Amino acid sequence: MKLATNFSLLISTFLGLLSFSVFSQEEEELIWYNSPAENWDNALPVGNGRLGAMVFGDPKKERIQLNEDSLWPGGPDWGNSKGNPEDLAKIRKLVKEGKLKLADSLMVERFSYKGVTRSHQTMGDLFIDYNHKNISDYRRQLNLATAIAESSFKADGYQFSQEVFSSAEDDVMVIHIKTSNPEGMDFEVFLDRPDDKGHKTVSVSSPNNDILRMEGMITQFGGAKNSEKAALDYGVKFETLLKANSNKGKISAHEGALKFENVDEVTLYLVCNTSFYDENYPSKNTETLKSLKNKDVNEIRKSHIKDYQKFYHRTSFKIAQKDIDSIPTDRRLEYVKDGKEDLGLIEKLFQYGRYLLISSSRPGTNPANLQGIWNEHIEAPWNADYHLNINLQMNYWPSGPANLSELQEPLFDLTDRLIERGKILAKEQYGMKGTVAHQTTDLWATPWMRAERANWGAWIHGGGWIAQHYWEHFQFTQDTLFLKERAYPALKSFAEFYADWLSKDPQTNKLVSFPETSPENNYINKQGDTVAISYGTTMGYQIMAEVFDNTIAASEIIGVENDKFIEEIKSKREKLTSGIEIGEDGRLLEWNEAFEEPEKGHRHISQLYALHPGDDITSGQPELFEAARKTIDYRLEHGGAGPGWSRAWIINYYARLLDAREAYKHIEIFMQRSIYPNLLDIHPPFQIDGNFGFTAGIAEMLLQSHEGFLRILPALPKEWANGEIKGLKARGNVEVDISWQDAKLTKLVLKSIKKQRLKVRYQDEEIEVLLEEGENKSIIF
Repeated sequence: MKLATNFSLLISTFLGLLSFSVFSQEEEELIWYNSPAENWDNALPVGNGRLGAMVFGDPKKERIQLNEDSLWPGGPDWGNSKGNPEDLAKIRKLVKEGKLKLADSLMVERFSYKGVTRSHQTMGDLFIDYNHKNISDYRRQLNLATAIAESSFKADGYQFSQEVFSSAEDDVMVIHIKTSNPEGMDFEVFLDRPDDKGHKTVSVSSPNNDILRMEGMITQFGGAKNSEKAALDYGVKFETLLKANSNKGKISAHEGALKFENVDEVTLYLVCNTSFYDENYPSKNTETLKSLKNKDVNEIRKSHIKDYQKFYHRTSFKIAQKDIDSIPTDRRLEYVKDGKEDLGLIEKLFQYGRYLLISSSRPGTNPANLQGIWNEHIEAPWNADYHLNINLQMNYWPSGPANLSELQEPLFDLTDRLIERGKILAKEQYGMKGTVAHQTTDLWATPWMRAERANWGAWIHGGGWIAQHYWEHFQFTQDTLFLKERAYPALKSFAEFYADWLSKDPQTNKLVSFPETSPENNYINKQGDTVAISYGTTMGYQIMAEVFDNTIAASEIIGVENDKFIEEIKSKREKLTSGIEIGEDGRLLEWNEAFEEPEKGHRHISQLYALHPGDDITSGQPELFEAARKTIDYRLEHGGAGPGWSRAWIINYYARLLDAREAYKHIEIFMQRSIYPNLLDIHPPFQIDGNFGFTAGIAEMLLQSHEGFLRILPALPKEWANGEIKGLKARGNVEVDISWQDAKLTKLVLKSIKKQRLKVRYQDEEIEVLLEEGENKSIIF
């Protein structure tokens, strides 16, 4: 009898091994490691735009850190306008009198909420107590082609696997666990969340034997406003449900945990909804779980992959000639830091930026913040908020060129709310028409100033910069309905504010903008004071000019006729002080004069906005190209581009300067200095903008369309002698496939959604082509 039992066990084990798949057998494009994540910066991100996680892959005590994009304290009521038009008049008088230090302090005192702590926060953690022993053959990976994080190992000789993905299609996070052990496995699962300054933030319960419920409200007892303590004991409410399914064994609930006994395959379904999206958020969770009742995990996985790949598969990139995916990603990164070349890792980083954008920004969600949606803190670095002086915008630089335009919709949703609140602020605070947004905002779309010092936020162009994205979205999609209903109203609102803000300089008869600051920077004035406020800045004029130009262009496309305001801004555009001035040393000025700089290697090179992301400095202006180059060189010589996002901006700058050698050099430096083992960007600490800027920079090196024609391989490094990129987008909504061998173009295919004529330039040759609607046209040079 015992022999028969053992034989049955052997047969059962053999059949189990035959059917056991270590990893999903889908297409692979992997980031992988042969050890669990020891800390958050090694964990792997998954997300569906709203619901995200960092997966550690620990075979003993697994941690899956959870996020939802609307988990913020406070509400839209916190913070009204400060200051008034009379205060602005006093500050302008001080600027004219050269009393700039006083202007700095009065600007902050009268208009700013100074230091503010109100942060995006973690949802909490899902812990799984596996307590596996005798671990061998360990591997964990993130498949960029399927958006699934997986881990696999043997425990006591039996195979074990875990996969995690966050489905946008079914609005659920799935954790699927399997073992080949015929006796199954035992483990416990529980949910938890950190305290907020000693205050308990959630309650966890078990409504029945296969569900955990975690519910709470986001608070910020360490909050600050006006640089003083301002505890927030209210915020977004949320509920998280974890539902367990198993085909055998026993599931039970006790003391806020789920206990599994003798199970061989388990699926955990995690859903979370909040009061930000729906006041009846608990019912949304119930509805979601109900909708999954008749679906098995394979069906959910399949629909998740199909939904994800409709974005991801639009673009492919290949430059590596050797396949070294057999080497773990962290080891490959160490080789790069030692000076070795890894073109395959560049490919992965390009696609990783696209993966992160798909995973952190979908239509109907909030936009990707400073950390995307991945944040383990109650009080995150820089609040994981929305910085409008480059960081939020950089998050969306790849959206057009990397063929992900609709992922910008959350940016427009936030900005539309910001515009409405900014109209009130502009009127009450400055006595102006139109709308204004300063340097920083958050979930509640607050347009007010947050600056303990003038250089940290006394800046009026946050909204004006985002206005570029409305115009660029039209440029890449040719969506005239969007232009008419969303882009033009937004552009016009910012243009109205600028038209009111400008005043006439009696000496030059030009229109000037003051008080102004250059993002986060200071200068030394003639009295020897380190100050921020000035009588005009280069970037300010460049953004104003761009907003006026794009508003006028949009009005012509949608057929606005006999409009007095359009005539007004045409006139003001002609009289606007130039935003592009070259100093005696050949660099572009940052302020209205050539002042001494206390921080010569400052991370922001704001005076080059017109080079990138703007388009007023182009290849047809060699003197300005050279001035831009000198400006970059000067910053770098003095230690500039420290943060990862700043280095990414440098890559984009050199791409626009058509300098392949320097662009590639800074790609290498970015990889050596600016990414963690999980390939996320280092500010430090983690900030996601550098990942997006890196992806945008590579796209810019291979295709440009901002000068009114398509420029093919404008900054191709010699190291990328052979390669191809498919599915890039050019302005005009043209899809572009490019192949090259021995650094020479071998194949160019263009596809347009409409009939149009285009100029296409490769090296020194330019041709004009006619594209028919929907045609795939091969172009020969």
